[in-house]
Amino acid sequence: MRSALPSDVSRVLRFGAVGLLNTALGYTLILAGLALGLGDIVSNAAGYTAGLTLGFFLNRRWTFGRAGCPGAVARYAMTFVVAYGANLGIVIAAMSAGFIESPFVHLAGNCLYSVIFYLGSARFVFAGGADDPDAFAATNTRWPGAVT
Repeated sequence: MRSALPSDVSRVLRFGAVGLLNTALGYTLILAGLALGLGDIVSNAAGYTAGLTLGFFLNRRWTFGRAGCPGAVARYAMTFVVAYGANLGIVIAAMSAGFIESPFVHLAGNCLYSVIFYLGSARFVFAGGADDPDAFAATNTRWPGAVT
């Protein structure tokens, strides 16, 4: 049965659900690592690694309908770095403006991170999925050799 929602809205909702799941896993592992005495850095790295890994596989298959996607892991990592960098840019700019430890700043950064990560995933990482078969060609036209 096909959803009554347009494919982009449905895909955004799936992306959001995956984001909630990978955040729950990552945060759980961060707390477990802290409880085991692994420290902030190791616990955080373990949580993010697990969350990003779960997010990659769920987004690849469920959100974007891509079974095989050569080079997707590298593109996913690049997209994460760009999205996270934008998030940090918001936080650093806000700190420079005198907004220290503001939850609203982090919320704004997280919103920008989510938008960039979704657009990067849809148009670069998993381009050419079941809902968007011509995205591979469009990405290669804009950035030759970016997707193979």
